Amino acid sequence: MKYLIVSGGYASDEFVSETIRRGGFEVVMAADSGLDFLYRTGIMPDVIVGDFDSVKSDALDYFREFEHIEMCMLNPEKDDTDTEFAIREAIRRGASKITIVGGTGTRIDHVLGNICLLGIGLEENVKIVLLDEHNRIRMIDKPLVLKKEEQYGKYISLVPYSDRVTGVTLTGLKYPLTDYTMGGFNSLGISNEIVDEEATISLTSGQLLVIESRD
Repeated sequence: MKYLIVSGGYASDEFVSETIRRGGFEVVMAADSGLDFLYRTGIMPDVIVGDFDSVKSDALDYFREFEHIEMCMLNPEKDDTDTEFAIREAIRRGASKITIVGGTGTRIDHVLGNICLLGIGLEENVKIVLLDEHNRIRMIDKPLVLKKEEQYGKYISLVPYSDRVTGVTLTGLKYPLTDYTMGGFNSLGISNEIVDEEATISLTSGQLLVIESRD
């Protein structure tokens, strides 16, 4: 099942609405102040999760009136964020692919935290994508094929998430690599480009962030 999680970072109403319209999602979840996006755009969530410390009262009161919307109230003093709870709850409910919007923005701590949460998908064998108007971010530990006609933006950047990512082999990209070990303090993998009809990113061990970006 395809799940969308609307989190409380930055995303324009138009972007969220278009993502929902085109995404074919079977379940829409709102994480805390992500509910504000849905309230403004008139989009109904299926599930609402959070401690609701940042959502506006008008939005919360409005959606409470609908009996078919499930609400998961969380304790404000907890170890995980509302977005992490939403991801784990979606997986518990049978999600096979999760797209997160509103997971980036001005709070760099939340952005980095949400990037870390992509690793849950590797542990649970569920595809998780962090999406905003300029970036599509994934974490991989196995080969990934990117088709040029489906790319999200012009640039493909690879950032090692684990200390070492071994056996990195890139084909179909402007700057290829063969059996390379990525890691350490450098920016080698930034701003590559697809030059063939499709590109392949392979690795032997470790976890790699794949960031498709457009200006």
